[in-house]
Amino acid sequence: MLRSVGQKRVTGRGGDDPRVTELRTAVSRLRRELALHPADFPDRGIAEDELAALDAMGISGAPEIVRLRRSLLLVAAAIGSVSALAPGLRGVRNAVDLFGEPTRR
Repeated sequence: MLRSVGQKRVTGRGGDDPRVTELRTAVSRLRRELALHPADFPDRGIAEDELAALDAMGISGAPEIVRLRRSLLLVAAAIGSVSALAPGLRGVRNAVDLFGEPTRR
């Protein structure tokens, strides 16, 4: 299978890779915090969809770094102004950072 520049597949199953475990834990925590947050804001649906995508990548056990970072960027843009969710968002960002930077050619 050919991959675009910057896409690197991380091998291993979710249970084998502590980075995947950390990602799934952080995403789960932020999803719960978002579900409990009383305010409705315009991009809430985008945040929920991208958190679901991040979780799915974690379940697969082999997330692509470029896709992880894209989803993180969309979540941050969607909920970045909701200060109550900042610690959870920081946790997801830290978990994504564990996978490193996309490879460049």
